[in-house]
Amino acid sequence: MVTLDKPVRYENHIKKSRFIATAVRVDSSREARIKIEKIKDAAATHNCWAYKIGAQYRFSDDGEPGGTAGRPIFSAIEGQDLDHVLVVVTRYFGGIKLGAGGLTRAYLQTAAHCLQMSKKIEIKPKVNIIIQFGFDTLGGIHHVLERFKAEKQSERYGDSGVDFEVQIEEECFEHFRIELENTTRGGVKIITAPAERIRPKNNQD
Repeated sequence: MVTLDKPVRYENHIKKSRFIATAVRVDSSREARIKIEKIKDAAATHNCWAYKIGAQYRFSDDGEPGGTAGRPIFSAIEGQDLDHVLVVVTRYFGGIKLGAGGLTRAYLQTAAHCLQMSKKIEIKPKVNIIIQFGFDTLGGIHHVLERFKAEKQSERYGDSGVDFEVQIEEECFEHFRIELENTTRGGVKIITAPAERIRPKNNQD
């Protein structure tokens, strides 16, 4: 998956209208909604946006003629094969109407140029899983976690054993599962399946 390394902003002037594109990385629809509210300017004429997070996507024309803003912004994201990306294009109307075709080009070009300026990173999707096992296999479990560079998110100790929540690269999950079963001789229980993609820890935002 290729996404943005850090937020980027680009300003474009077309027939006296100002188009300001802001592109950021997002990892959930909730995060996208929060960032849209932070980025948009209530004093602007329009705050149009689009985001893509895996199979999830949404876009908004925010009062522009249907199909002239949100869809072109989304096309810019898809056109550069990016994922987990939100682009907000804020427009300040300059008094000259651009027409449907002109608006479509303006939003597409502004979003596309903004994304072209950005620094990209490739990340490997991660999953969260919960494993349960007995105290007698604790040492072996730690060895497996170290071998697969699994990040422990939480741990809980009970009367009958231990629960670990760990984060691991999705592509390693099957080998990780087999190694856990071999180490514990089948004495491990995996509670969750590798379905949710998790954002790697960083200091961005």
